[in-house]
Amino acid sequence: MQKNTHKLLIKNYSKLAINENKKLLLDILEFGLNASMPFSMIHKMIKNGKIVCEKPINLSFYNNLYTIAIGKAADSMTAAIDQIIKIKNGVIVIPEYTKSSINYKKFKIFNAGHPLPNKISVKAANYIVRFLKNMNRSDFVIFLISGGGSALLSMPDGITLNDKIKTTKILLRSGIPIYDINCIRKHISKIKDGKLLQNVNCDWISFVISDVVNNRLDTISSGYTYCDNNINSDAWKIIQKHNLIYKLPNRVINKIHEDIFKIRETKPQTNNRNYIILNNDDCITAMASYARSLGIDTKIINRINGDVEYIATKLTKLIPHKNRSCIIFGGETTINVSSTNGIGGRNQELVLRILKKCKDAKYDLVISSINTDGIDGNTTYAGVISENKSIKYEEIEFYLKNHNSNLFFKKRRELINTGPTHTNLADIGIIIRP
Repeated sequence: MQKNTHKLLIKNYSKLAINENKKLLLDILEFGLNASMPFSMIHKMIKNGKIVCEKPINLSFYNNLYTIAIGKAADSMTAAIDQIIKIKNGVIVIPEYTKSSINYKKFKIFNAGHPLPNKISVKAANYIVRFLKNMNRSDFVIFLISGGGSALLSMPDGITLNDKIKTTKILLRSGIPIYDINCIRKHISKIKDGKLLQNVNCDWISFVISDVVNNRLDTISSGYTYCDNNINSDAWKIIQKHNLIYKLPNRVINKIHEDIFKIRETKPQTNNRNYIILNNDDCITAMASYARSLGIDTKIINRINGDVEYIATKLTKLIPHKNRSCIIFGGETTINVSSTNGIGGRNQELVLRILKKCKDAKYDLVISSINTDGIDGNTTYAGVISENKSIKYEEIEFYLKNHNSNLFFKKRRELINTGPTHTNLADIGIIIRP
């Protein structure tokens, strides 16, 4: 039997592991969280002073090495690289609620706005642009990109910061796919969609941790170092498709509409310099391997994507029919938030909806879903672990109606607390039939 010897990341593990079934699930979840950490994959990409890729890069050819790290894993990715090669200095941009895991003076650290951009997001963007422009051809820059970066840097194009904040808030509550959200974000930014690279005068490479389904480089943090194939009219089509014309700020609507009539700029080729080093599949594969080592019949449901109610229905139908079996799933759901006063997140709501659908089950279930970054929705919790026992099902509809899943699970003491994990590979979850 394989033993879980990984670092314990769930801070309230002992309080949650109140029986063998919950302990079993938490152990598998811990395995997935540890698999989401960037350290080992960074070390695989850089060996003996060379970057291991299609055309290996000998870093000794360059006078100075720099890092630009943006996202929820920015500090942990930087720490991993700094252990194996000599970085002269760099920049780290992480969420305002995260304390950096490193504090070396050679790295300029910004704690910027997330999920909504703020003045620090603008300050960080301007600093990075100046930083890049000061490099010369004998230098080499390593970009370290992870999820969350879309808000962490902000350089509005033709709109104000307040317009950007309002737009982001509306888009995040709309329930539309992240691809569509980031397409709009890119069309009102001077640095997203690969435009940050206009300031780079030296060789570079980008290591990326994916938090999006299907691992689209153009969507992860809105593609600071990757250009998509969108044309100017694509963002306008998305606005029409989702009936956003009268919801978004006027300056945003006018900017995107005017861009339709502009000549499309030629975009640089960037795909051969961007490497996804970790994704959600890595997490759930590690979890499945560990579960199988414990003798549990395991099925993987990867890349779940879409409305939380639809996904809850889909997963419920896939619950195993025999004991000591489980499904392990990963991806990201969306919620069309009808109430702005609710406390919860997509993982907590997903579990609550699954519980509702399992009210007639004649067997025991243990269910969990968490965000690997440690923050689910507008709460300070990663997600939840629950059982279909002692549930007052008549209460569920009340909490779902107001998107108050957090309060439901808080009463049951089933919320999972990790704090910011310094990584971000979307959501992972398990349903176990013990």
